[in-house]
Order: sequence, then C-alpha cells, then structure tokens
Amino acid sequence: MTPDSPQSSSRRSFLRIAGMTGAGWLLGTSGLTLLENPVGKIFMPLNDRLDALLLNPQKNVPEFPVSAIEPDALIVNTFRFTPTIDAETFRLVVGGEVQNPLQLDLPSVKSLPFTSMVIRHVCVEGWAAIVQWGGVPMREIIRLAQPKNGVRYVYFESADGYYESWDLASVMHPQTLLAYQKNGEPLPVENGAPLRLAAPIKLGYKQSKWVTRIMLTSQLLPRLGYWEDQGYEWFAGL
Repeated sequence: MTPDSPQSSSRRSFLRIAGMTGAGWLLGTSGLTLLENPVGKIFMPLNDRLDALLLNPQKNVPEFPVSAIEPDALIVNTFRFTPTIDAETFRLVVGGEVQNPLQLDLPSVKSLPFTSMVIRHVCVEGWAAIVQWGGVPMREIIRLAQPKNGVRYVYFESADGYYESWDLASVMHPQTLLAYQKNGEPLPVENGAPLRLAAPIKLGYKQSKWVTRIMLTSQLLPRLGYWEDQGYEWFAGL
C-alpha cells in the first residue's frame, strides 16, 4: 500500500526488514541512514549500485494467483490526512528534465496500456499483504514524457504533502505501476485514489498514494523522501 506509517514501528523491526535489501546487507545496522554522516555519504553510491545489481531491474518478481489475494490484510495507513481530490479536474503533472512535459487527466491515464498483477506488499512495520493492483506501467508514462539524457531519478509528490524519490531503473521496472484498481475494483480513496504507486520491488513507504506530480531529474535533491529524511533507507528494495 501506502506510504506506510513507520512511526509506530520500532527501530529493531525496521532494521530486520532493511537487512533484506542490498544496502542493509552491506552496512548492517548503519544501513538505516545513508546521508546522516560522512560515512553514509561515502557508502551511498556503492549501496545504489549493489541494490541495483540485486534488483536486476528488468527481471519480473513471481506473482500470485488471484485465489491468494488477502482482502483484509492490507492495513490502511495515512501520512497526515486523506485528501479530497476532484476526479473531474485532476491532472497528473509530469515534468522536470523531459522533452515532453505532460498534464494528464484521468481518462488519458486510463487510456494508456493497462496491466494487472497480484503481488505481496511488504510494510516496514513488519506486516505484508497479497494484493491485486491494476493500472498503467510507470514505464509508459516515462516514455511518453521522453526523459532527457542523464536522467537517473524520479520524484513523486502527493496530494497530502508526502514526497518520494526512486531510481529511474526501478521506476522503469515492468511491475512498477501507477495503479487505479485494487483487487479488480476501483482504487479506494483510503488506498490512494485516484492514482498510487504499486510495485513488488520496494518497501511500502516508497509506494506513494494520491500521486499528483512526477518529476524527472539527473541529480538527487536534498529532500530524498519523507521517511528517508528521517533516516530510513533510500533504495528500500526487496
């Protein structure tokens, strides 16, 4: 789901899950934060490369049958509040270092190629849920925007003020979706409608809900992501 709300989780439970990622293996407990000290600054590029190698960006994660869906297992977390979004006036803004800036209404988003997947959503708080997500692969939107040479990162802004950043390779993964369906039905508002990120390759706090703006850039900005700026791991791969 979410941005998950890790404020109720313990540092120990986060480290247990962070250990599943490449950066966690490399740094152990210091993998919690990569930018808070000079050592973190030295290790961050290496962590990115190691996690990307382990991710193998174009390799699909095995999916589950529809019969495995756990409809009551996905916990609803909110960041600050559940925003009210007018579907009629909504526009998904895509910009930054692109050749073709976009402002897409919902019918335009839904006219793009559709895909559905049944995957395990893993939250940093220690729970997981098997969910079916449906929507447009993020790679379709990125290709439509035509990134300029050198773009490596993608920022996501949400209607509730949440913000996240991903590496471009993970965004282009075939199972990274901008979802508008959950379990075969229209995406509920509490789960991020009208549009949210969904992917089996990242922890839940990377999967922004209520996405309104996407920005492509060649450089990581000082604001990595809401929870990353509190010390959480940036790559957060599974």
